[in-house]
Amino acid sequence: MRILIDTREQNPLTFERFQAETERAALLAGDYSLQGWADHVGVERKELNDLISCLKGDNRDRFERELAKLRFYDLAAVVVEANLDDVSKGRYRSEMNPHAALQSIFAFQVRYRVPFVWAGTRAGAEYVTFSLLEKYLAEIEKRYQRLTRQTEAVAQEGIKIFALNAGA
Repeated sequence: MRILIDTREQNPLTFERFQAETERAALLAGDYSLQGWADHVGVERKELNDLISCLKGDNRDRFERELAKLRFYDLAAVVVEANLDDVSKGRYRSEMNPHAALQSIFAFQVRYRVPFVWAGTRAGAEYVTFSLLEKYLAEIEKRYQRLTRQTEAVAQEGIKIFALNAGA
């Protein structure tokens, strides 16, 4: 599996513990995607302080534009290197009220249909991101195999019908 990492990603996950190759690429949305599927899959990674800064001012507008792009992807998620409890207890470097931060996050999930996954730690974020991308590829492979079987069945049925008609 080849994971694409956005060129703007400042502190990229390495995926060294997993069977994956990485490549830097300019992604339209998200920080992580898959080769050949970059316009279908996007995972945005956020460290807690970065997430909180994205909930206010100009950063909020930019973040909402990112979420607006991701909402149309087959797979989209914001993977957070923290727990929900970290937000609720204000364990970040900002004066933003924890309740206001959480309400913004919940509103974004509803408005843009992009889930926020609370991975707990950086290692957890790497695990979640890899797993989401891996599962997406597995589902695509299953769909491809199903379509191939269906196409073969239709072709066989067409051959039978042709043979019957040719013999008539």
